[in-house]
Amino acid sequence: MAAAVSLWPRTEPLLLGALPVPPPARLGPHYLRKMAAYARARAAEGCYPRLSWPRWRHIACGKLQLGRGLAWLYFERFHDLLPPPDPPRRLQRAEAEAACGSAEELERERGKLSVDTLRFLLFLYLQQLNKASLRTSLIGEEWPSHRARAAGLPGRAAGQSKNWNDQDHLAFLLTHLSDMLELLLEPEQLGASSHATHNSLVSYEAVCALSFLIEGTVNNTRTIHPLHELALWQPCHGQNGYSKISKTFSFPKLENWLRSCLIINPFGMTACLRSGKKLAWAQQVEGTTRRAKIACNTRVVPEVSPMVIMSQVYKQTLAKSSDTLVGAHVRIHRCNESFIYLLSPLCSVTIEKCRNSTFVLGPVEASVHVHSCDNIKVITVCHCLSLSSTTGCTFHILTPTQPLILAGNQAISFAPFHTHYPMLEDHMAQVGLATVPNYWDSPMMVCKEGSDASVFRLLSPLDFYTFVIPFEMEGDTTETPGGLPHAYQKALNQREQKVQIWQKMVKEACLTK
Repeated sequence: MAAAVSLWPRTEPLLLGALPVPPPARLGPHYLRKMAAYARARAAEGCYPRLSWPRWRHIACGKLQLGRGLAWLYFERFHDLLPPPDPPRRLQRAEAEAACGSAEELERERGKLSVDTLRFLLFLYLQQLNKASLRTSLIGEEWPSHRARAAGLPGRAAGQSKNWNDQDHLAFLLTHLSDMLELLLEPEQLGASSHATHNSLVSYEAVCALSFLIEGTVNNTRTIHPLHELALWQPCHGQNGYSKISKTFSFPKLENWLRSCLIINPFGMTACLRSGKKLAWAQQVEGTTRRAKIACNTRVVPEVSPMVIMSQVYKQTLAKSSDTLVGAHVRIHRCNESFIYLLSPLCSVTIEKCRNSTFVLGPVEASVHVHSCDNIKVITVCHCLSLSSTTGCTFHILTPTQPLILAGNQAISFAPFHTHYPMLEDHMAQVGLATVPNYWDSPMMVCKEGSDASVFRLLSPLDFYTFVIPFEMEGDTTETPGGLPHAYQKALNQREQKVQIWQKMVKEACLTK
């Protein structure tokens, strides 16, 4: 009897790894195949089986014509995806980077880092997820496609980021599976056309690398296994062509087995929307007719990060610090004229199509992505911030990486992080975020646009005020972690001084009632 193996795309690499922007042309399959051959040929120079930062910088800047900033962005983003983040080690790295006194010292420090070459190649290939499709832009949806009717949040528009869509993840994997497998083949397994042949063999190391993207279960149990463990399972050998003697898989059989087993992630966003637990965090406010929709895929299996999806919060104040949020991927969608406080350590946050609202977030371990929002304020400590298609938004942030300005933004303001709540420093330590280095004021333009200079500004100290979180909690943090930059602290002191002078003047005037 055939083994009932179910496989699906892992959420984290596609949600957090693929930048929500079309990739540079030089990151296409053709150039990645060349890079794979180059890396294997220079194994002795630190290119394979692990790729060091100096070697990747050489390949990215010299061969692929990427800027150094973009090269580091891809390298660091992947480095922090695998293995799962280790908060103490991340804090040590932040401390070491902050201690560097020059660009040369910083490069030496970064030179100590390396990544798994095969998995990094797959990560670079993943950047195709948001590649612009001419056909999609002309007709509004890829066709023919069952995904046009994909279950999702209301108003899933054409051209929306695919990072949060399970159907897109599965379709991407099925469409590009051959290319990705070929990327992992040893050079002698490729034919004259640089493609696989019917006799090509896939190494066990290559299947281990593919576990970066694929996981699954046997007989629909709740225990999740990486792909390479399932591929070695005895009952599957006849289907995936595994040979115990050569420890390799037959390319055509392996590909067919993967295609036959791949399904939509049963613990992903679609499952969260269809069968997730409804959370009654926000109450209906008198005079409003729309009710907030909040759902969570409660921790069905320990290996899966929880997901919380919030939609259509309208004219409400919502505040939460709970276990449901710890380590969660949060999506906030179509929330208007509201104040939302999520005061727990989070894994990632996506804010989409929101208007006239303020979001105060606990420390975010991976990334905060803001897309298609107008006039919102985001206050957070996060590892990475990226923005696309936003207008008139303000970001008060503390971040060890440069904020990424993608396409379609206007009138963005960046300002220093300026608030605290009692558990903030404990939560920062939990996700491995320190107060240094802090690049809140050094954004990177990833998509060059006509008037780069006018896209963003740094908030003037004259317009700067601190923000008070109006909730009582237990904890030790009593001030903004890391303090404020000198110019902003000086502006606050001067304003406070003026108030004191005025109060003194009134007191000394001896006025009658």
